[in-house]
Amino acid sequence: MEPLFKIASKDIQTMDLEPWLEQKSDELRSIAYKWFTTIMKCGTDIQEVFHDGCSVACIGNAPFAYVNAFKKHVNLGFFYGTDLPDEMGLLEGSGKRMRHVKLRPEETIDERALIQLIHFAYQDLKDKLLVE
Repeated sequence: MEPLFKIASKDIQTMDLEPWLEQKSDELRSIAYKWFTTIMKCGTDIQEVFHDGCSVACIGNAPFAYVNAFKKHVNLGFFYGTDLPDEMGLLEGSGKRMRHVKLRPEETIDERALIQLIHFAYQDLKDKLLVE
């Protein structure tokens, strides 16, 4: 197994979710807030950091999911998305490890499947941390 990506303390930005969300449109703000709070409810060991311009959910300094808002959509991303079961085909991307789900105000999404992906990502990182 390759070493896990860890966010160094020097790379953590001094911003929190709420002020960052205030800069976004109402539609995107509500989507980003809903899904980031869903991510944070996975476990008591999760901490929020702000890295590379978006809110990231970590266990320790190892990230597993992030939320980022753009002009017309929100990305809910997974640092180890290629390792996740995606029976509904929600994940997009072609990177080595990361995948994301694009959330748009005008489109509906299978919320149950997305919540399942979030929980899989959380558990996947916990499992990876055990064998590290």
